[in-house]
Parts: sequence; C-alpha cells; structure tokens
Amino acid sequence: MTTYTHTAEASLPADDLFRYLAEPSNLPRYFPQMTAADPQGGDSVHVEAEVHGKHVEGDAWVHPRGMERRLEWGAEGPDDYHGELQVDDLAPDRSRITVTLHSVREASGDEVQRGLEETVDSLISAAAQDSASR
Repeated sequence: MTTYTHTAEASLPADDLFRYLAEPSNLPRYFPQMTAADPQGGDSVHVEAEVHGKHVEGDAWVHPRGMERRLEWGAEGPDDYHGELQVDDLAPDRSRITVTLHSVREASGDEVQRGLEETVDSLISAAAQDSASR
C-alpha cells in the first residue's frame, strides 16, 4: 500500500474549515476531477469524476468525526482508495490540515503527491471563499 501525506495551514478557524470539509456536497468545489457528489443517506455518497479523460462514477463513504475534527473516506474498487484528514487549531483564526491518502496503486513520479498538494490548496481556498460569503 502506498501512502501520501500533505500538511498546510489555513487562515480560518478550525471549526469553520472542518464544517466545510465534512459536507460531502462541497467535494466538487475543491476536488478538481470531481463533477458530482450526492449524499445518499448515512455515510454513503454517490460520486462522479473525470479521471484521465474517462468518466467514472461509484459509491464512496465518508465518516466525519466532528468532536475530533477528523474525516475518513474511501471508495470500493481496484485501487482500495481511502484516506483521512485532520484539522487542528493553531490560533483562534488559524488552523492546520493534514490529509493522508492510501492506495494499493502506485503511481509513477510525483503525480499523486502533486495532486494532493493542489487539492489541499484548493480546498483551503474554497473554504475561505465560503466563509467570506457568510
């Protein structure tokens, strides 16, 4: 199994950042390849994405742990894709997010790590825009 991790800081309160990330319908706003994320009840989410020029869809699961500001997710399939994120307080208006991905598929080069870093940057930006619009 291959594991990828990235940590970044955000100019947002930890509770606000986590609340935004724990809402599955926000996934397409910060995950570049995702085109739809429809909660199906419970922890199940139907997702659609464009990956390497192919339309893919399936069911995923999302387990938010609000008190811990921890979110775990995954999707059934040949890559056994799953991960977790943790949001921690740094100061009243700053937080740290650590995202870890696990997959049995090994990618060549740094494609997955680069994609993870871009996604974390995108999710921080999207959460900041959401917070500013409130």
